[in-house]
Amino acid sequence: MLSKSSRLWYRNVRRKKTIKQKRLHALQGREDKKKAGFSIYFFLDDDLSSTTYSISPRVFVASKLLSTELSGPNSKLLKIAAPPSFLAAQQSTDGFDSIWSVCIKDDDIQVERAYTPLTGVDGDGNLLFWIKKYPKGEVGRWLHSKIPGDSIEMRGPLKTWRWEEGAYDEVVMISGGTGITPFIQLFNRVILKTTPTSHTRFTLLHSSRLPEELPPPVLLDPLTRFSKANPDKFKFHVFVDDKGGSISPPHVPPLKEGRITEKDLKSCLGLEKHQNAWWTRFFGKTAPQDETPRRILFLVCGPEAMVGTIAGPYGRNLSQGPVGGILGSMGYSSDQVYKM
Repeated sequence: MLSKSSRLWYRNVRRKKTIKQKRLHALQGREDKKKAGFSIYFFLDDDLSSTTYSISPRVFVASKLLSTELSGPNSKLLKIAAPPSFLAAQQSTDGFDSIWSVCIKDDDIQVERAYTPLTGVDGDGNLLFWIKKYPKGEVGRWLHSKIPGDSIEMRGPLKTWRWEEGAYDEVVMISGGTGITPFIQLFNRVILKTTPTSHTRFTLLHSSRLPEELPPPVLLDPLTRFSKANPDKFKFHVFVDDKGGSISPPHVPPLKEGRITEKDLKSCLGLEKHQNAWWTRFFGKTAPQDETPRRILFLVCGPEAMVGTIAGPYGRNLSQGPVGGILGSMGYSSDQVYKM
């Protein structure tokens, strides 16, 4: 899923591409000697090439698609060999801290899109992606057409959000669709490695339209097993808009039908008891919001409509904007909510 910071980067890339195209039209109408300068301009710009092995979010590096596996309607798991620069750089840079993504380029039409590696760089030096194909998603459709052995160009890492040990008592992750991918990376890189002295509790609430559109078992099984073995450290809840008569798959907790609501969030946070307090019924007053002395953070990632419902819409140029939606009505502030 494309995070907020990555979408902002992507928008700037498209804007720069439009400027380039305007320059092309202007230069094509000039005399021949100007055309040579035009060719040099694009050659130099494209020299940020796949043959360059310095790690940088601005430099594309060639790699190879190792495997592709259908994982549901219009979704695939793709394993790509990490470029040599990634393997060396993750030992010496903080660019790979916590949640990060890479930008993959569609060579056919020169369009880029950012994707989140599910486990970071794994022990074999590979990157695993869960990628959905959308009707208007150029790069997703291009990746779905690739076969093992094909060349893939990427650049990164693109920092999305940095984890700080001990900064929060509770982290609540809310995702929709492929918006779960940053949280799967956080699970693999941080939550699985929590020590007995760590006091941070994590909760993940994930929503998909239908049971068959949920992430595949290879991604959800570890979450389910860890939540059952460590309920004091990690809780996992799964929602679908419509069960469609399906029973819960064995690799996920019991499915909850419907979208994530304020009641669901309060239940996860242990605030439901305030709703039924005698004095609220007697005086007809609104129940108090979260007044517990805990450092809490909400991370929200998914389709923009879902993010808006949960936390309020993004601001101008995909900035955070004010907290709204359900979390805003619950009284949470901008230092407690981060839209990805």
